[in-house]
Amino acid sequence: MRQEYAETLALKALTWLAGNDEVLPVFMGATGVSEADLKSRAAEPDLLVSVLDFLMMDDAWVQQFCDAEGFDYTEPMIARTYLPGGGHVHWT
Repeated sequence: MRQEYAETLALKALTWLAGNDEVLPVFMGATGVSEADLKSRAAEPDLLVSVLDFLMMDDAWVQQFCDAEGFDYTEPMIARTYLPGGGHVHWT
């Protein structure tokens, strides 16, 4: 997976998120972004990273997104590693 593909997947996740009336307010509240921010900053790497980080907080969200878009359940995590600051974190 390349960074371009990772960005595309993250943009699709953002689109899915924007169309989800239940999860979008949670994302906006957790990140502090407004609807205007989502529109104007959609292609910015830091926003895309926050979208994937947020999505991966709940397995149900990952499953819903991947089922809707035809991705394997592991692809958001893999895509995240190709975006800035996406290296694996080792807590031990």
